[in-house]
Amino acid sequence: MLIDRPRDVYVVDAVRTPIGKYGGMLSGARPDDLAAHVVKALMDRAPGLDPARIDDVYLGNANGAGEENRDVARMAVLLAGLPVTVPGVTVNRLCGSGMEAVIQAARAVALGDASVAVAGGVESMSRAPWVLPKPERAFPAGPQTLHSTTLGWRLTNPRMPDEWTVALGEGAELIADRYGITREQQDTYALASHEKAARAWKDGAFDAEVVPYGDGAEGAAAVRDECVREDTSLQALGKLRPAFRKAGGAGGGTPGPQAVGGTVTAGNSSPLNDGAAALLLMDEQGLRASGCEPLARIRSSAVTGLAPQYFGLGPVEAVGRALEKAGRGFEVLHTVELNEAFAAQALGCLAGLPDLDPALVNPHGGAIALGHPLGASGARITGAVAHRLAAAGSGTGLATLCIGVGQGLAVVLER
Repeated sequence: MLIDRPRDVYVVDAVRTPIGKYGGMLSGARPDDLAAHVVKALMDRAPGLDPARIDDVYLGNANGAGEENRDVARMAVLLAGLPVTVPGVTVNRLCGSGMEAVIQAARAVALGDASVAVAGGVESMSRAPWVLPKPERAFPAGPQTLHSTTLGWRLTNPRMPDEWTVALGEGAELIADRYGITREQQDTYALASHEKAARAWKDGAFDAEVVPYGDGAEGAAAVRDECVREDTSLQALGKLRPAFRKAGGAGGGTPGPQAVGGTVTAGNSSPLNDGAAALLLMDEQGLRASGCEPLARIRSSAVTGLAPQYFGLGPVEAVGRALEKAGRGFEVLHTVELNEAFAAQALGCLAGLPDLDPALVNPHGGAIALGHPLGASGARITGAVAHRLAAAGSGTGLATLCIGVGQGLAVVLER
């Protein structure tokens, strides 16, 4: 279809499951069932929408090696009971997959290829399988190695430079080296994330977006993010040992010039998680046909690349490009979601974005407290911004996150 100009793209609704910890409350749920759950929830919350009007379903997933194989977006369509005529496509930009799905769906709506689309993401890190590579020759006599697909590098191409393939946590250490970010600063940031998340749950800030998973028939329903620690403290965080470097020296990879030992711990990093999130996107024709009211409008997006070992700083340039495309400056922002892969990474991004007011960032806590189910996180934070803009009645919001192997992604929304 030819159009004279790009269409406005509206976020009509956004939902997510509570986020489960590794081996926790959602570990018994298949990722395709989690994805179907949020897709169905969107339909239940839009009774005026004929599901047959959905032109496509885009879902992000970072793994793809287990039960989410065979195009988890299409599986979600079928499991959610949508008409078989509704297609589905799965996209992978690692930690940015959920946001990438939103961007691709928004682009389809803007160009007239779709009027109504669902976009989101899903990850079950608990159920990520081990993989056994095929032998180069048949009937190997020696032992074979299984590789976990839960997180990070595996089956790495030996042609990759060693500095590109350091552990994700070592990448966070490198950012701490570059900006002189101390262990105390990281722990303080992590504590604030938990405190904000606990307060948000107490105040009902997540009521509009979280849809419980399970009915309790086969155990307690999942109703609340599982990793939020209301009882943590700087003292408790300070007792945790560095996870990627020894306290007195460097670990994997090549340390930066200011390296004095490990500062990144399990307490100031995001955990391993399970969860799903989804957004309903429409153009004006879709709004009229369904009778839906939008939360916000997607204004612009941007993606950037950088050296893989400094992946955590990906949002810095992505944010600048997205705001430039939107014709907006930092001074107009009302709310920001900056995904917290690591406290050092988030603090490094704030150091690289001096015009961004830290008080606007993650007002309800971030991934250190709420969790980071890789393929779902980008959709979660985009939906969170849309809900906050709707609650405020007007404003400009930003969602951004870093991506393993060195990329950054950002979306600007308005109401």
